[in-house]
Amino acid sequence: MGDNDSLSEFLASAVDAARKAGEIIRKGFYQTKHVEHKGQVDLVTETDKACEDLIFNHLKQLYPTHKFIGEETTAAGGAAQLTDEPTWIVDPLDGTTNFVHGFPFVCVSIGLTIAKIPTVGVVYNPIINELFTGIRGKGAFLNGNPIKVSSQSELINSLLANEAGTKRDKLTVDACTKRINSLLFKVRSLRMTGSCALNLCGVACGRLDVCFELGFGGPWDVAGGAVIVREAGGVMFDPSGADFDITAQRVAASNPFLKDALVDALRQIE
Repeated sequence: MGDNDSLSEFLASAVDAARKAGEIIRKGFYQTKHVEHKGQVDLVTETDKACEDLIFNHLKQLYPTHKFIGEETTAAGGAAQLTDEPTWIVDPLDGTTNFVHGFPFVCVSIGLTIAKIPTVGVVYNPIINELFTGIRGKGAFLNGNPIKVSSQSELINSLLANEAGTKRDKLTVDACTKRINSLLFKVRSLRMTGSCALNLCGVACGRLDVCFELGFGGPWDVAGGAVIVREAGGVMFDPSGADFDITAQRVAASNPFLKDALVDALRQIE
C-alpha cells in the first residue's frame, strides 16, 4: 500500500473521475439557474449529488476496500470519521455560489489520505480547464506542467485570498470585516474567489501568495489542495500558527517565507 506505482494509479483514477464530474458541472454551469436566496436548491443540489455519486461509484469499483468521505454523503448524515485506512475525501462542487452566478471559479476536489496524511490530490476547474494534481513526494502540476509557490517574502507585497463564508449573523460578519479591514493595511490586495480548494491551488502555482479560511465546510475543501500546496513547496498550517489539521475547518497556506508574518498579522486582530 502506498508504493509509487499504486499512488500513480490512484492519481490517474482520481483524474478520470474528476474529468467525468467536470463534464456534468460544465453542462449545468451554462444552464439558466433559478435558485432561491440562500437556499442552495435544485440545480446545485442535483449537480452536487450527481457528481459525488459518479466519483464514488468510479472509485469504489476500482478500490472496494477504501473508505469514502464526501460533502453530500456527510451532509445527509453519513459519518466523517477519518481513520488510517486509505480514504477518498471528495468535494464534488466547490464554489456553489460561483456556480449559481456563472462565475467561472468552480471545481471538483478529490483527495486521498493514507494514515490520515493527504497523499494524492486532484483539483479540477472544468470551466477554465485547469487540472491541478499532486502526489506526496512527487511534485505538483497544473495541466501536466510543474508548479511552485511564489518567492514573495514581504507580506505587504502579497496577494492574499480569504473567504466571507456563508453565515450572515452580525457576530460572524463583524469578525470578517474587522479582519479584512486590518489586513488591507498589511497586504497588497485581497481576493475572495469563492472556492477554498482553488485558493489553495492558487497558492501552489504562485498566483496567490497566501490564503486562509476559518469555519468552512469540512475536510473535503482541503484534502486535495493540501497535497498540491505541499508538493509545490508551500506550507499548510492553522491560521493560529498551529499544525494543519485536516478535520479542523481552519486552514492557511502560503509559501515558506510568509507563514510567520500572516500568523502575526492575524494574532494582532484577535
